[in-house]
Parts: sequence; structure tokens; C-alpha cells
Amino acid sequence: MKKIIFLVIDGLGEEPVDAFGKKTPLEEAKTPNFNFLAKNGILGCLIPWREKNSLPTSEDCHLALFGFDPKKFNPGRGVLEALGAKMKIKKGDLCFRANFATLDQKGIIIDRRAGRIEKTEGLISALGKIKIKGVKIFLKKAFGHRFVLVLRGKNLSAKVSSNDPKKIGVFPLKILGQKRTVKILNNFLEKAKAILENHPINKERIKKGELPANYILLRGAGKLKKIQSFKLKYGKKACVIAGGTLYKGIGQYLGMKEIKVKGANGMFNTNLKGKFLAAKKALSKFDFIFLHIKAADNLAEDGNFLGKKEFLEKIDKEIKNLFPLENTILVITGDHNTSCQLKSHSPGLVPFLIFDSERKFEGKEKFSEKNCQKGQWGKILQIKILSKVLKLAKK
Repeated sequence: MKKIIFLVIDGLGEEPVDAFGKKTPLEEAKTPNFNFLAKNGILGCLIPWREKNSLPTSEDCHLALFGFDPKKFNPGRGVLEALGAKMKIKKGDLCFRANFATLDQKGIIIDRRAGRIEKTEGLISALGKIKIKGVKIFLKKAFGHRFVLVLRGKNLSAKVSSNDPKKIGVFPLKILGQKRTVKILNNFLEKAKAILENHPINKERIKKGELPANYILLRGAGKLKKIQSFKLKYGKKACVIAGGTLYKGIGQYLGMKEIKVKGANGMFNTNLKGKFLAAKKALSKFDFIFLHIKAADNLAEDGNFLGKKEFLEKIDKEIKNLFPLENTILVITGDHNTSCQLKSHSPGLVPFLIFDSERKFEGKEKFSEKNCQKGQWGKILQIKILSKVLKLAKK
């Protein structure tokens, strides 16, 4: 049975970009190593998992990639972020993913990520002093501008809506749902807003012409669920290598061992070489390596098509550190596509490439969305891709 490296490039594909002459960043990028793998491998497209009339989410798509039905097993984004942040959550704890954001003087959202603020420890420490009767509050920094909010108390419900409209130029949404939980959340947000508006870090940011992190957007309410581990489901000893908190959390949720890599931060300057070397080394101890690379998604959400192209080229350059591979199948795909023009996730077909170190297939000259749509494996539901890869690994 062959081992598997499952490389997920977050937000990999998308639609053509005008500035690239109607090519996508993946098509425009110079990717000789990807192209070699594509020429000798199997290509196809994934139909990403998503709720009806909604864009695909990272948590749903990753669970689907690993063959777990998101409708049954997604515990909520907050839970996965909490696990990834190494928080000790208990049964009944209510978890949220939280974003620092920027409101103008009228209370309108002008930036959902507060300029992608990174140094948030001082702000989180100040928010940790908030007291609300009937609940204990736990906060912890996550990835970049994000942190995790956990509420512990009686009669808390995960059936509450987000206040994040997922766009700028509008007011935050009103939180709806169970009255007790909504009241607690509104109380927290009100107290947090007062703290953030007067915090020295934000006053200094304003002086420098930077956006203040003066508000909090909450989403992904959830409580911990039981789930069959990856090892029990597939009989595979698995590990996760990731910089982003969510992806570490998904790995932990599925019982994967986390392998830490110095400098793996989920940003453009993440330690790609270190991650690939760690993945290759992990083959000696693990049957399945989930290797996640984040920044392409962030760059696309910022509309930075040139940066996304350059980052894909960086991945292509460093992937050579995986080789030579023996008795191993390498899968390269995304969780979903992210559009530079829309600055959001998009529902299109996700390209994938499968390379078998022991066999050659007649693929295509270039790893691209168009070639993958013409690939040997055609279009596959995202939730079914791993089962097909496992069958290939048995041959």
C-alpha cells in the first residue's frame, strides 16, 4: 500500500483575470515542477462541497476532502479554531471564530480584517478582562487578525447567527437566535468595542495612518462533536503540517498528529521549504500526510492576483524538496477556489493533480484549471476524491 501526501493549496483555482490576458494566476504562473507532475500524472476537477445558495467554506471543504460529510460532522468553525489554538474546550463550551475589524465613526464596516493586523496579543489580553455574569470567557490568538472566543456556562446555544455581513460599506449584522446567548454576545461586543476604541495600540495605529482594530466580527458558532478518527475510518496513521490555526484544528479533530515547522505561519513568507522537507521526513512514520499551504487564499481575498501568481511560483519552486519520492502518491488540489476579482471564495470547479511515484500516466503539459477540466478523472464530488486515491494507492 502506497503512502499519500495530500497537499491542499488553499484557494488554488479561480476564473480568468483581465490583467493576465484572461488567464488565471495558475495559468499565468511559471510552474515547471507542477507541469512535470501534470504531464506524468492524473488530472481532474473537484465539485466543492457547499450549502445551497452559499459559497464553499474552508471547514466544510476540508472535511469533505477527507471523506467526512460536513452536514453531520462539522462542529462549527469556532470549535476547529479553538482546537487549532490548543484551547482545552469542554463539552458544552460555545466557540466562535472572531475577527478584528474596523468601523468608521458611523459604525459602518470599512475593513473586515482591520488591515490584516497581526500583533493582536495586547488587544486580546485587554479583552480577556471582560466579565459577564453567568459565563466564563476564554480568548486566544489564532491566525493573523483572528482569535477564538469560548463561552462556558449553562444554557448556551450554538444556534445563533453571525454579525459578519462578509462585505464592507455596511453595518454589522444583528445577532439572532436564542435570547440568553444573544444577550451575552451583545454584552461582550459592547464592552469589547469600548475597550478597543480606547486602547493604546489602536491610538498608535491611527497616528501611523493604520486602520484601528476597533470592533469584533463573530461567526462559526459551535460545540464539540464526537467523530470517528481518520485512523479508525481508513486504517491510516495520519499527520498534519499547517501554519493556519483552522487547519491544525481540523487535523486535531480528525486525530492527526501535528508536525510543527519553524516559520510555518500561513503567510506569503511561510517556510515552504521546511514544510516540504517535514512532509518528506514524515513518510517514514506516517501513512498519510495532510500538508496545508494557506497564503494563496489570503492574496486572492485581497485582490492581489500578481501576489497569488508569485506565491504559486514559490510553491512550485520549493516542491522539489519532496523528491525523489518512493512508493508514494502525491495529491495536489485546493479546498475551494478564491477569486481575486470578487475578493472571496468562489463556487467553481477545483483543479487537482495526482502523481504516482511508481507509475506514469499521460496527463497534460500544464497544471491549470482548463487542463484539469479535460483531465482523465473528469469531475468528481469533493467528498469522493479520497476514496478514489486510496483505491489507486492499493494498485
